[in-house]
Amino acid sequence: MLSAALLSFGVLCDAPTAFAEEERIQRTGGGPQHARSRNLAGGKAPGHAEGADTEHIFGFTMGSDIGRVGEIELEMENVAAFGKRDGRYATLATLNQIKYTLSDRFRIAPGFALGAQRIDGVAGFDDRHHVSFNGATLEFRAKLIDRATAPFGLTLHAQPGWNRIDDGSGLRVEQYGAEFAALFDKELVEDRWFAAFNVWYGTGVTRTHATGVTAHDSEFALHAALSYQLKPGLLIGVGTRYLRSYDGGGLDRLVGEAIYVGPTFSYSLTSTLGLSGTWQIQVAGRAAGDVRWLDLDNHERQQAMLRINAHF
Repeated sequence: MLSAALLSFGVLCDAPTAFAEEERIQRTGGGPQHARSRNLAGGKAPGHAEGADTEHIFGFTMGSDIGRVGEIELEMENVAAFGKRDGRYATLATLNQIKYTLSDRFRIAPGFALGAQRIDGVAGFDDRHHVSFNGATLEFRAKLIDRATAPFGLTLHAQPGWNRIDDGSGLRVEQYGAEFAALFDKELVEDRWFAAFNVWYGTGVTRTHATGVTAHDSEFALHAALSYQLKPGLLIGVGTRYLRSYDGGGLDRLVGEAIYVGPTFSYSLTSTLGLSGTWQIQVAGRAAGDVRWLDLDNHERQQAMLRINAHF
């Protein structure tokens, strides 16, 4: 239902831009992809900051850009989580992807995941110290509204996946799930200020090998971020996320909620290699049935991400 509504909305918003796009082509001497090519070469495409690809400038929050037609991108995204209410808890999940942009509007990205846990004396968790191959994913992104020719950008994201290891606990599992998102962004001040807003929904089914128990879970999240370009290729900002975790695959029974806030950065090391990331702290939250401040049953005290991207 959400995807259908967003698709209809995207078509309606995109239609009035046809005449403006024709004028832009006559003025610049090329279509959107010619403009993007000039941007990467050092020129400036209308509606895009010099050297700024909004997909990665907001930390955990995602921008609507999907790259140039025919572009291949290698990405390593490392997400670390630290801290429970007791003991020592640290995990690392690494998603490695190959992204290929098939058209102005569509991109596909297969990937595989690695993980590591260091857990000691945490209630409800087995002590664990190991590194493993976790599973595989296949990401799809469809751009409905191009921010270069419209007041804002909008891209839809879908990513089904399979896991053999639970990221948070390190337990052997058989896990199938998918996440879906609507990714909005806007250039507030040309070449300087950028904003993004995301709506995320994830659902999955997990069978634990040790017990044979099968469980369904889901999550709903709202992301928002603001980023400022200090100079071409270097951006800093702040991001926040509101996460709600549920028992049941359809947001059935709330088990906990958390709010994270933290700084973000994005830096272009070269014209084809970039770093981006964020470090966020849980500032508010509560687990269902627990009067204590913060939800440390379903979420962690701190979450950090470092992403490396190479474009070809």
